[in-house]
Amino acid sequence: MHKTTLITTAGITLLGLAPASAADFAARPYGKAPPPAYVTPLPSWAGFYLGANGGADWSRNCWTLNRVGGVAVLPTQSEGCHNASSGLIGGQVGYRWQAASWVFGLEAQGDWTNLKSSNASTAALAAGITNNTKTDAIGLFTGQVGYAWGNVLWYVKGGAAVAHNKYTGTANAAAPVAVGTLLDSASETRWGGTVGTGVEFGFAPNWSVAVEYDHLFMGSRDINFPATANVNSRVDTIKQDIDLATVRVNYRFGPSGATRY
Repeated sequence: MHKTTLITTAGITLLGLAPASAADFAARPYGKAPPPAYVTPLPSWAGFYLGANGGADWSRNCWTLNRVGGVAVLPTQSEGCHNASSGLIGGQVGYRWQAASWVFGLEAQGDWTNLKSSNASTAALAAGITNNTKTDAIGLFTGQVGYAWGNVLWYVKGGAAVAHNKYTGTANAAAPVAVGTLLDSASETRWGGTVGTGVEFGFAPNWSVAVEYDHLFMGSRDINFPATANVNSRVDTIKQDIDLATVRVNYRFGPSGATRY
């Protein structure tokens, strides 16, 4: 009898609490989530760009005589080296991709220059000849990998290089003809490799300025000088290296930034 009374009392109590419990768990009114906060667009380096560059360049050319009149010179005879410096001006065009802060690109660059230098040959078989080298055009075809901090980009680059060279031999005081007389000549378009690095700064929407340094490994080539009325034919192995230091201004086509949230 006491058990029955206790169970009945407990049941009535639970029924009395049920409405309050249901009220406690009633659904809350639905409301829209707040919109995401807008953050100022960050600079983007991706897209096509076109620009101009100018600066200074240096070259070193070393000549070694290895054949005269079709006969090999054994051992070969060094004709000495000469260094040149000049200004240069040109342009570049490229395309970049960006993944987070990493930037990848391809670029072609062309420059006009006037690297000229000479030295009197130190080879006994070329006595009386002054060797002259002139480089008047340089091109670079490179890939880039860089890392961006907002509107600042640091990058490294590497690829192919090409230079147009003209070579002449002229008479000096030791020659039996008038000083400055053209004795022989040759020209070439030489391919080599290049590596470089630069820092670029975005100073306005789609505009950037950079400073860049490149070293060109142009290697050694055998250059044939045909015979003339004054000298026999000769073949010289000419080794060449070129360095460039440029300031570049680029305009990038496309949106000025990529919105980030």
